[in-house]
Amino acid sequence: MDARLDIFANPIAGKVMRHINSAGKILTDSTLPAATQELVKIRASQINGCGLCLDMHTKDAAEAGETAVRLNLIAAWREAKVFTDAERAALELTEQGTRLADGAGGVTDEAWANAAEHYDEDQLAALVGLIALINVYNRVNAITRQPAGDYQPGMFG
Repeated sequence: MDARLDIFANPIAGKVMRHINSAGKILTDSTLPAATQELVKIRASQINGCGLCLDMHTKDAAEAGETAVRLNLIAAWREAKVFTDAERAALELTEQGTRLADGAGGVTDEAWANAAEHYDEDQLAALVGLIALINVYNRVNAITRQPAGDYQPGMFG
């Protein structure tokens, strides 16, 4: 499948993506653990069906040392014993923050309180920003049908 729009070659799309990528750099440099960041990106991308983001973030996570077992169990994190309580809280917040339109009423106070037990205010701010940002990437990629499968770690910087 070919992309509908080359989001890197088009001057307007390219400019928007550079700004979005700048926000991503701020989040990457936060104190939110890198492994948690990848879990969040992968889970939101699974929910949204974004092949390019799944391709990228599973490969980046593996390159950073994430195990195949954990990568394979992200979609079933509730039943898996391989995630910490903090990671579970981040995954729950990710799911609720990604599924806003599913009629669940947004993020529950319980999910927020659980995340707040494991992350300080700066980490929570990074987590909220990351959930929002990966949802933006997922939507851009889905709308423009960006193909998946060719990503190599380090390819985009």
